[in-house]
Amino acid sequence: MSDQKKPRLAEVVKVLEQLYPIEYAEDWDFPGLIVGDLNDTVGKIVFAADPTMAVVDKAIAMGADLLICHHPLFFRAVHEVSGLGVHGAIAGKLYRAHCGLWVGHTNADVAYRGVAQAAADAFGLQNQTPLVPSGEQNSHAIGLGRVGTLEEPMTLRAFAQRVAREVPKTNYGIQVAGDLDADVRKIAVLPGSGDSDFDEVRGSGADVYVTSDLRHHPATDALQQAWYEATLNHTIMKPALINTPHSAIESMWFRYALDDIADAVEKDTGFRPETERVGIVTDPWQLVLGRD
Repeated sequence: MSDQKKPRLAEVVKVLEQLYPIEYAEDWDFPGLIVGDLNDTVGKIVFAADPTMAVVDKAIAMGADLLICHHPLFFRAVHEVSGLGVHGAIAGKLYRAHCGLWVGHTNADVAYRGVAQAAADAFGLQNQTPLVPSGEQNSHAIGLGRVGTLEEPMTLRAFAQRVAREVPKTNYGIQVAGDLDADVRKIAVLPGSGDSDFDEVRGSGADVYVTSDLRHHPATDALQQAWYEATLNHTIMKPALINTPHSAIESMWFRYALDDIADAVEKDTGFRPETERVGIVTDPWQLVLGRD
């Protein structure tokens, strides 16, 4: 198709923000269109968890007109976008290549068929509800994280193996804490940094909490409390913890997003963009030592 038949970036952004409304974002978060000329046309959209320099170079080489990432290019306010810093250099490179950058961060976390639901679905959770409810979208309850049940109970060890199979592979791997031989069924999932939500997880009654970036003290406190309550009540300790690589679990969103976005753009504009993943692992760790 000619450029005249391709939608403008402004039209694609409108579609994206119907799927993943900006108002769903946390107060501290500023997702949406970060780089781009609204009059540029969009024929190819590529996806990656993080807008690193390597990702941007690959996206441009792939012929991308728009790069969609989960993580922002800028987490904090900036006062320059010169080539003196890597973020300014990335913005400049994208502009020169006429490649936009749109970010679906916490707005995509909570949305229907967003980050949390994609992971929960992959792990086999049924009867899902939000861990932290925030409202409805298209008659579906939405919010931060998901809580659901497995079709049948399985041991923590077996469930952790399922998680390891589904989460994209990184050198960091996953970590598990709890009674590996205990049967589990009710699961809480919060892709991304989740150790500030232990109260909500305990309140959900989940047997297992799957998240990322678990720090030593919050995780230790949560486990100690779980073991103590199990001893008092003569029950299994819960929640057990499964710590996953941050970007890897969040990138499971792309299992839905590539088709969902292409479908929505086609429905709204009559043009179906090509979609593709960049395929670069952006979790930062390259080597893990001392496990033997």
